[in-house]
Formats: sequence, C-alpha cells, structure tokens
Amino acid sequence: MSSEIVKQENNEITLKVMVDKSEFNKAVNEAYKKTKHRFNIPGFRKGKAPKQIIQQRYGKEVFYEEAINIAFPKAYEKALDDLNIDPVDQPEIDIENIDPEKDLEFTAKVEVMPEIEISDYKGLEAEKTKFEVTEEEIDMELKTMQEQNARMITIEDREAKDGDILTIDFEGFIDGEAFEGGKAEDHELTLGTGQFIPGFEEQLIGVKTGEEKEVTVSFPEDYQAENLAGKEAKFNVTVKEIKEKELPALDDEFAKDVSEFDTLEELKKDVEEKIAEGKKKTQDQEVEKQVMDQLIEKVDVDIPDAVIKRQTDMMIRDFDMQLRYQGLELKKYLEMTGASEDDLREQMKDDAEKRVKTQLALEKIGELENIEPTEEDVEEEIKKLAEQYNQEVEKIKETLGDAEKENIKDSLKNRKTAELLVQEAKVVEVEPKTEEAETAEDTEA
Repeated sequence: MSSEIVKQENNEITLKVMVDKSEFNKAVNEAYKKTKHRFNIPGFRKGKAPKQIIQQRYGKEVFYEEAINIAFPKAYEKALDDLNIDPVDQPEIDIENIDPEKDLEFTAKVEVMPEIEISDYKGLEAEKTKFEVTEEEIDMELKTMQEQNARMITIEDREAKDGDILTIDFEGFIDGEAFEGGKAEDHELTLGTGQFIPGFEEQLIGVKTGEEKEVTVSFPEDYQAENLAGKEAKFNVTVKEIKEKELPALDDEFAKDVSEFDTLEELKKDVEEKIAEGKKKTQDQEVEKQVMDQLIEKVDVDIPDAVIKRQTDMMIRDFDMQLRYQGLELKKYLEMTGASEDDLREQMKDDAEKRVKTQLALEKIGELENIEPTEEDVEEEIKKLAEQYNQEVEKIKETLGDAEKENIKDSLKNRKTAELLVQEAKVVEVEPKTEEAETAEDTEA
C-alpha cells in the first residue's frame, strides 16, 4: 500500500491511496465469504455457490462494494499514520480505479485542524482585585461550624418561635376537598426558612406541642401546580414536637472538639487562612480568564464546523453529567425549561468555538516554548485521579491505555502553557468595585 498528498488547500487535504491488487483480491474473497449466504443460485444450496459462479451470474463487481468496505478502513488509517494527518471529520471518498487485475486506487478528501500563527502572547494584560478577610466573614464561618455541631433540644414548656424545628402532621383542603400532595405525617419544618407557601410558617409561631391549628393560605399565582395556583387552602396542622438548636459556646473547648487546634484563636487563624486561600484561588482564576480571553483575540482562524460540533457534543455530555449528579436528566431539564437540544447547542456554540481556539493557541505556544510535562507530573496527575475515584494508583494505571495517557500529557502541557502565560502577563492590582459601580456596569450591559 502507498499513499501521498496530492492537494492541500487551507485545512482541506486530498490523499491518493493505492492498495496492492493482491490485498484487494484478499478483500474480495473475504467479501464473498461474508455475503455468499445472500445468493440463491439454481443447483446450489443457499450459501454454497462458488465465488466464480456468483460472479458469472451477477457480474464480477458483485463483491466490490463489500470488498472496499473491508479494504478501505485499514488502508485509510495507515495513510493517515504514514502522512501524519489528524482529520476532524469523516473523509469524502472517491474510487479512482477498481479492477482485480490492477491496484485499487482511491482519493480521500479530509478536513484537518487549521494551522495557526501566533505571536505577542507574552505580556498580556490583566487586573486582579485586592481582597481582605473580614472579621464578619470569619464569624460567619464559625457560626456555620456552630450550627453543624448544635444539639437538638426538645421543647415542652414554651411557644414556638422563628428558628424552631417543628414535627407536624398536616392535611390541606380547597373548597372543603382534600387535594393531592397536600398531606404529610411527621414532616420537619424549620420556622422562618420559607420552605412552605407564604404565610404558612408565620401562622405556626406561638403554637405549643400537641396543639392543633388551622392555617389558611393562598397559593401564589405562579405556583408550579396549575390546579392549585392562586387558590385559597386551609390546612389542619397537628404539632407533634418542637425542638430548638442549642449552639455550643465559642471557646477553646469548642476548638478542641471540632478541629486539631487547642485554642479558639488558633481555629480563627486557620479559618482566616482558608478563606484567604479561597479568595486567592478565585483571584487567580479571574486573572487566567482575562489572559485567555486576550489570547483568543489573537487567534484569527476559521474553525471547522465538525470541530465545533464535536466540542459542543462534549459540553452537552458534561452538562448532562452535572444534571445527573443533581438528580435530574437532560430530557427532563429541557422539558422544564421549554427548550430543545438544538436550542441548547446554539447557546453553547460560541463558548465551544472559544474553547477550541484556546486549545489551538495553547498547543501552538506549548510547541513554540518546548513545554513538556515530566514523568513526575504525569505520576502526580494519576495520583489525583486515583484519589478522585477512590482507587489504588496501580488500578488506575491498569485502566489507562495509550490514548488516555496521551490525553493526560496533552492536558498537563496545556495547563503548564497557561501557567506560563499568566506568569508572563502584566497584572495590575485594583481596588474592589463598589456596589454602585457594579450596578452601573450591569445597567450598561
């Protein structure tokens, strides 16, 4: 087999591929074995007629189509490998010559990723917003830790108030008739959280354990159940239990109970450092986004539709996976939003193109800067995968094929390239925007 590039125009390449006649004849014989059961030849049981007899009756070309289907993939893949071509879509095939006495000759027109030229990628400009950790933020985090370690105390001798957790039975009626979904037993309701219909929780403030209460509310006009929207309902409520949270005192003992620290001051310091670490991570992400946005502007190239479609497919799959983690399927999400998958693809199209351009730019710069991940980098990445999937490192390695390992290296290479661009960027620190300034920007947008 031989192959050569006969034409190249922009990102479209035409290959000429020759398959030796002996190899094509092998494919014809294989095609005969694969399809002979389809032919009914007088004097022979079905599937038992010799190849020559079938060809005499139906023509020598009878097996050519299937033979091409057998010979083409192997020849095409070898041509791509020999000529170092990475197509982005299925080829457009044209058979130039087909004759068992001659070599099989065909051309394949393929689309490849466009080559890009990029310069002036160092010294890109970005702003990072100054940040500080306030006492209020530390107190809020400590308050959350208190809530997580609170004791639940059953209340017997006082009326319910905001923040109490009530265990209730209830049943709802509209015009004296019970309605579907309006009844529950042993339901826990925290007063003041707004979990129920507006006005419901407020009418339970002041109740005591064992008390029965009639609650009258109106469903909102935009309530999701159309048969209930805007209607007045009466609920018979029985209060079975009232509990309140007893928060632990913020002292050294609290610090010892919830952390590895011996004093509250040490715990506060750790909380402050973690909040600062989170803000620094957000700050770094904002800077990188600005750098990548400027980088995209330097990539002036038409991305093949097939590549954008492939990227969009990946984004759809990722979005579907995120929905599943939240207990929702893509089909259900589309029904709820009244959108179609085509609408979703259209929304993602611009972002998909940006991602492809970013990847092309990073790959080109990584090549220009000779950036390569080390074996230690790859090992560290595999360790992270093992932790993510809660598996042994060796087990993860066993599941990784050559393609997966190359994907890890490519990902690391792009990440290192992005880090280089951020390091080389001109980053200016700016004061946080005021609420007035953000409101003005939103209004202009």
